[in-house]
Amino acid sequence: MSELLGHKDAPMGASALLEMAGLTVSVGQKTILDAVSLTAHPGRTTGVVGESGSGKSMTALSILGMLPEPLRVVSGRIRFQGADLLGMPRDSWRALRGSSIAMVFQDPLAALDPVMRIDDQVGEILRRREGFSRRQARGAAIELLERVDLPEPHRKARMYPHQLSGGQRQRVVIAMALAGRPRLILADEPTTALDVSVQARVLDLLRRLQAEDGMGMILISHDLRVMSHYADDLVVMRQGRVVEAGPASAVLSQPGNDYTRHLVMNVPSVRRRILGETP
Repeated sequence: MSELLGHKDAPMGASALLEMAGLTVSVGQKTILDAVSLTAHPGRTTGVVGESGSGKSMTALSILGMLPEPLRVVSGRIRFQGADLLGMPRDSWRALRGSSIAMVFQDPLAALDPVMRIDDQVGEILRRREGFSRRQARGAAIELLERVDLPEPHRKARMYPHQLSGGQRQRVVIAMALAGRPRLILADEPTTALDVSVQARVLDLLRRLQAEDGMGMILISHDLRVMSHYADDLVVMRQGRVVEAGPASAVLSQPGNDYTRHLVMNVPSVRRRILGETP
């Protein structure tokens, strides 16, 4: 795992890939997201952290235009590479999903079709978006599976999702996300169902791929320990609001909000490393 103090400083004057400003989402009279703002930059990871129900996943679904009915955006803006997503025709927004913006979901088994072989699932994206033949798509799918370090990719490519381990299934989901050559990846609790050692390998893989392709990433997690290792910038959410945001090193070492301070103080490994406490 990379060390927090080794994270990159925010690029001076660099254009953001994604800018969300004052986004408010409601259902009836109930506010789900209250004036949420965040940015994502090329080659950087914006961490979104908070307890269950804080609005993390709804923020990601808002970016994708996939808010469930009857939720609706009532104010704010979302711009991706300068384009206004909220004002974009639904077909154009849909075309961005899986290509320019890709999602890595929490549960890889639920994200995969149980009756399709792995290479067919990865290849289907390539056939639809790149116009590949079935043979071309299968070859490209295997190359993607190799890139995400799936063991024995030629053999595993002909398996079904239930025949793979949880970590291997998540690598397949990441390969599918990469198939559209995205500029931004949204990773929503991508390692929750995995054991600690596999979590680290999957997160290290995402960070390596991000560095190779210069992608931006929004990493959603309730785990502050994960954020302390992988986030360059950090957004702390509570009850649908952003309570603190900034460079991860500053937010974790000098939290200005009582809730953030509570989170840091209740994770001993983060507290010791960031604040220099002895065990």
